[in-house]
Amino acid sequence: MSHPPLDDLLATARVVALPLATRFRGLDVREALLLEGPQGWTEFSPFVEYPDAEAVTWLAAAIDFGWRASPAALRESIRINATVPAVDAASVAGVLARFDGCRTAKVKVAEPGQRLADDVARVRAVREAMGPEGRIRIDANGAWNVDEAEHAFHALAEFDLEYAEQPCAWIEELAELRRRVKYMGIPIAADESVRKADDPLAVARAGAADLLVIKAQPLGGVHRALEIVAEAGLPAVVSSALDTSVGLSMGAALAAALPVLDFDCGLGTSSLFTADIVSPPLTAVDGALRVGRVVPDAALLDELAAPSERREWWLARLERCHALLGADGD
Repeated sequence: MSHPPLDDLLATARVVALPLATRFRGLDVREALLLEGPQGWTEFSPFVEYPDAEAVTWLAAAIDFGWRASPAALRESIRINATVPAVDAASVAGVLARFDGCRTAKVKVAEPGQRLADDVARVRAVREAMGPEGRIRIDANGAWNVDEAEHAFHALAEFDLEYAEQPCAWIEELAELRRRVKYMGIPIAADESVRKADDPLAVARAGAADLLVIKAQPLGGVHRALEIVAEAGLPAVVSSALDTSVGLSMGAALAAALPVLDFDCGLGTSSLFTADIVSPPLTAVDGALRVGRVVPDAALLDELAAPSERREWWLARLERCHALLGADGD
């Protein structure tokens, strides 16, 4: 598809700053740029440290969702997981209480400055809170080497893990770890090895993962993400990148269009904010998220508007990425 002119994007651009209830991914506030296209509201929110060469893919996703009709939805709601940041064990129950009816929890592990003992205590607290029927998955964001990951798998195996997300950073490491721990029956999911890779299919070809974690924004949009899943031939779980409710609606559109969806999705992260730009925010109701576009509340857009200097920073970033998008083509 052709890309809209920059002036069309700037005409509706709103930059917001959403406060987090618990520090997550090193952030206390999540910034995002929202746009309104012919199909509805969309989001451009690459993390601030990402270079323009990476952020441009997120802009392609925003345009895809705002200027192109979404694929047909095969389901009306998406079951989602709770997300537990790298908090102390005593705080786990309070975090889980923010996710209404969720039967699955994704637990952050391998946080810089923490020890494996902290991870074990956190996961144990999640298991105690959710009971034996709850599903627990861990996410190390590639922080372990192969030996560390193997050791952590043994330490956490008693908690009956659903899968481990990106335990190691490199595809070769994932493949080696998968070979070592296959007997343990803990599947390995690839996230960064898909969304941050020059070739998102390389991890599947290498036999380095049992399933893929896919995110609409980093992969260039709903349509491109569906193509990647089809080509990879692996089960997929849809997750978010700490999006606003607008970005979560993009993720829900992706999850709704997958031919097969066997895993609860990581699209409940609005519950990590103390405020969002949609009223009510797109959060779990009885463990599920409704599928459909959302419209920001005008008063909340004003209330949560980013400071002027941050707005200018995002608009400049939008302009640079738009130029790159034009240079790179579709």
